[in-house]
Amino acid sequence: MRLEGRRVLVIGGGGGGIGRAVTRAFGAEGAAVAVADRDPERADEAADELRAAGATAVALAVDVRDGGELAAAIAAAVRDLGGLDTLVTVVGGQLELVPAVKLHEMLDEDWDLVYELNLRYVARAVRLVLPVFLEQGHGSVVSVGSVTGIMAAPHQAAYGAAKAGLLSLARTVAAEYSADGIRMNVVVAGAIATPVNPAPDGWVDPIPVGRYGRSDEVADAAVYLASDAASYVTGQRLVIDGGVSARGPFG
Repeated sequence: MRLEGRRVLVIGGGGGGIGRAVTRAFGAEGAAVAVADRDPERADEAADELRAAGATAVALAVDVRDGGELAAAIAAAVRDLGGLDTLVTVVGGQLELVPAVKLHEMLDEDWDLVYELNLRYVARAVRLVLPVFLEQGHGSVVSVGSVTGIMAAPHQAAYGAAKAGLLSLARTVAAEYSADGIRMNVVVAGAIATPVNPAPDGWVDPIPVGRYGRSDEVADAAVYLASDAASYVTGQRLVIDGGVSARGPFG
């Protein structure tokens, strides 16, 4: 019960992949969880699952592209949970949003959509939650990133650039707010098998451990970064990629 008594908002927590795994993991560790998702039915299902397991949970509907909805969701989480100790951002992606093309072929509107759903809303959410954390004297942010943010991202330039931006954002939060008891870290996920990103045959070849990762492995990393075990960890990236980023061209 590493998170007993903690109050957590998981943005994107209703999905069937990493988001749901993060929601389950935080609930299992004793946290009270606000599950925010664009699909209210998915948010309700995730919250119901936590409550059935004995956890405290509320469901919130939010489209992260709408600044007003995002602000309302954060305010609702603070109200319904009696405060907020951790913000987790899971929403993101590119391949399921726009075509995979080379940089010069990417449309402005596609770039803007990927940027909005991978970096801009996170920055906005962090700005919105910081006054809450500052008033209470503590708080943490855990964002789910991607190895495309620390490596080249062929045919996913917007996604890679946005995920790289998460790392810079975390370092800036660490530099500006550590003295206020506020931390931010990024889980850098590699190839993770999810309902929208299954493990195709042959794609495991570049992965040194020989398999896709599991959503619960990403969730475990998020729990660690939100817990007191990581109280001296901020502005960092925790890479969960099966060794992909460690493997050189001759490995």
